[in-house]
Amino acid sequence: SEQLKFIVEQLNREPFKKNFNLITFDSLEPMQLLQILNDVLSEIDPKQAIDIREEMPEQTAKRMFTLLGMLKYKPPGGISEVSSFRQGLVIGSKPVVHPILHWLLQRIPELKKRAYLARFLVKLEVPAEFLQDDVIAETYHQYEELVEAFKNIHKECEQLKSSGFSTAEIRRDIVTMEEEKDQLIKRVERLRKRVEAVSNHQRMLELARQLRVEKEREESLAHQKQEQKNQLFQAEQRLQRSQLQLKDLQQAAADAKPESLMKRLEEDIKFNSYMVSEKLPRELENMRKVVQYLQKVASEPAMGQAELRELEGKIKETNTEINQLIEKRMVRNDPMDDKLSLFRQQAAIIVRKKESKVEELQEAREELAAVERELNMKSSQAQEQGGAELIRGDEFKRYVAKMRGKNSTYKKKRQEMAELNAEYGVLQRTEEILRERHTTGQQQLQSLEAQQGISGYSDTQEELERVSAIKSELDEMKGRTLDDMSEMVKKLNSVIAEKKSALSPLIKDLRALRQQHAELAPEYEQKKAQYDNCAAGLESNRSKLEQEVRTLREEVAQEESRYHYLNCMKVITASQIERAANQSEINQSMDLQVRRTALREKYITHTAEQDSLGKVLRQQVKQVRENQESNMKQMKMWKDLEKLLECKKQCYLKAQSQAPIGHVIQDVGKDMLVL
Repeated sequence: SEQLKFIVEQLNREPFKKNFNLITFDSLEPMQLLQILNDVLSEIDPKQAIDIREEMPEQTAKRMFTLLGMLKYKPPGGISEVSSFRQGLVIGSKPVVHPILHWLLQRIPELKKRAYLARFLVKLEVPAEFLQDDVIAETYHQYEELVEAFKNIHKECEQLKSSGFSTAEIRRDIVTMEEEKDQLIKRVERLRKRVEAVSNHQRMLELARQLRVEKEREESLAHQKQEQKNQLFQAEQRLQRSQLQLKDLQQAAADAKPESLMKRLEEDIKFNSYMVSEKLPRELENMRKVVQYLQKVASEPAMGQAELRELEGKIKETNTEINQLIEKRMVRNDPMDDKLSLFRQQAAIIVRKKESKVEELQEAREELAAVERELNMKSSQAQEQGGAELIRGDEFKRYVAKMRGKNSTYKKKRQEMAELNAEYGVLQRTEEILRERHTTGQQQLQSLEAQQGISGYSDTQEELERVSAIKSELDEMKGRTLDDMSEMVKKLNSVIAEKKSALSPLIKDLRALRQQHAELAPEYEQKKAQYDNCAAGLESNRSKLEQEVRTLREEVAQEESRYHYLNCMKVITASQIERAANQSEINQSMDLQVRRTALREKYITHTAEQDSLGKVLRQQVKQVRENQESNMKQMKMWKDLEKLLECKKQCYLKAQSQAPIGHVIQDVGKDMLVL
């Protein structure tokens, strides 16, 4: 019903205008239904606009079938129902024609484009014996070149259509530019007439031209100057980075030892060899596959929504088949395959972990390099601008302790703020309740006043009380203000007198101190310069001594670690020697029970067990290989049998659904009457 509604609705619109309803459309004769189908096809391809009454039914069906194949229409029943589809199209059967109309009316613009392209892209079939002729072969080659040229031109045309440019907008722009051009020409003519009236205008024009040229040259030189400045700034930045790197490398070389350098270089070599030999070639191969896939997709013609839906259906079917095959394989897996799959999974997990760790290491190195570059740039900028150096060591620890104290204070304050906010919410809610009660009381009071005939009495009373309270407050404030001003004047006078009497001896002492300061200032500056020089020398000596102490501490730590390592190796070697002596005594013993506890006997027994297990496994592998071909054939036969039974089931269901009312269906061993 939904299909018929859609078909009738589309046929009643432009350009068909059939004026059908569901009853009239459903009661159409097969010839009329075929004529409607032909009208729809003629809307898609104008070559199909003919009267089917003037054509043989077989020719009509062949023409429609060819066009539907070109439009990539697929019958609902699939390949097995092609013959019934042809027969239904010849006789104008509704179950065949209705789905075709529904499919065509859903995608008329897309099918118009496909029919237009098919007129030029469907190649003519020329027999191979005719292509032996040079003229025909050359003509056919030119024909193929023209087809390829048409593909490229059509693709460019579609790109221009989808790029957003409109011919109307371009025409408006052209008209606007032509108008501006005319206005400029008129303006130039007016200026030329005005200049020609001036004496020596040629000389002035020449000077103006030279001025314009010089200004353009000045702009280009300014641009070049800016580029040179930018390049100079970038070169200075690179130089600073290189100097910092050189300084870091020199410090690392001064502090490091050959063993640590060799270890670091070996790690770098391993990492770089892994990147060059495994990771980067694999990524390059993946990128090449992606590029090839994208090139293949770009070279193919554009697909419509119907084709996309069809591809999605195929993908879903393929995924379901893959899942079914995986389930079947899991059901019939043997223990040997399970063991191998376990090892494969472990190997894949190790490979993935290795790749992830390598990527994390590379990202960490890049991040470390970026942070170091940013730190060096920030420190150099801070030093250039006269800023303080970065805090290190004990200062940083003190700063962290200070920040922790501030953090605890902040948490306390935040808790107090939360408590205050909660209390504020409670008070706000209380205020709202009191206001509601006050409003209710006011309304009751107003209703009582209205009943007694004295409306507005309470408002007037409140206003009078408020005015009297404000007046009394103002009077009190005026009295207090006058008293305060008189008292303040008295206090100020007494304070000024006291300050004068107290400052008079201090002023005398200040004069003597100023004279003494003028005498001692030069001597102070001289002593300060001497102190600064001495402090600078002591600071340099202190930094050298700190560097030496740091170096000696590192050497002591290295020697201590080396001592502990050698001591541990000594203990391990002694234990191994003792264990070897015990095993030697056990092997030389005459007691069989004692000799069986030797490691050599245990290893020999374990090796024998593993050899026997390997023989059993090899025998199982041999049996699997011998029976593989017969098992595969048996599995294929079962699959074919399953498909055959499914096909019989579908045919039976279809015959049962298409049987008319009262028709008897005869099957093997039974008859059925469909009511």
